[in-house]
Amino acid sequence: MDEADLPIATLRLLQQVRSCDICSPFLPLGARPVLQVHPAARILVVGQAPGIKVHNSGIPFDDASGERLREWMGITRAVFYDPRQVAIVPMGFCYPGTGKSGDLPPRTECAPHWRRQVLAHMPKIALTLVIGQYAQAWHLPKSNDSSVTRTVERWEEFSPYVVPLPHPSPRNNIWLKRNPWFAETLLPELKQSVARVLATFGR
Repeated sequence: MDEADLPIATLRLLQQVRSCDICSPFLPLGARPVLQVHPAARILVVGQAPGIKVHNSGIPFDDASGERLREWMGITRAVFYDPRQVAIVPMGFCYPGTGKSGDLPPRTECAPHWRRQVLAHMPKIALTLVIGQYAQAWHLPKSNDSSVTRTVERWEEFSPYVVPLPHPSPRNNIWLKRNPWFAETLLPELKQSVARVLATFGR
């Protein structure tokens, strides 16, 4: 990720975020905030929290989930990791550890402390992809009483600026098989929306 052209204010904020340790006592591998931000970004990807592979690489969605997400979006790895086009700001910036059924939820300290500050530096966001229950609870509070499946089923209510998605993790393969409408109906529209928004890149 090339951050050489970041405005000084955004660069300073990212430096503050990356030195954050408010959750350190609760993180099994320590703090390593992972995010991608640029004021020119047109698409915002909101995930849950980094997994262990992402913690180790320091690159957001640098795993099987990322491969599937890029396929869903219809974009290349190069476009996905261009911060001037795609911002990646999870609900928790650090790997939270693993529980009985997968990774633990994002730490609750992170979003209240940093989220509004970070998002304020990206005024050109035209499309937000909201992945999973914690992201949907924050960005789609009116759907907070719905399951992820119900929220994703209602995706047209949030169009064209927000698209709720299930997590692209391989752990969700069963969900995808049980909900073929997702690939048949939502994904073609998602690819079109992504292409439309990215077509304004550089303007």
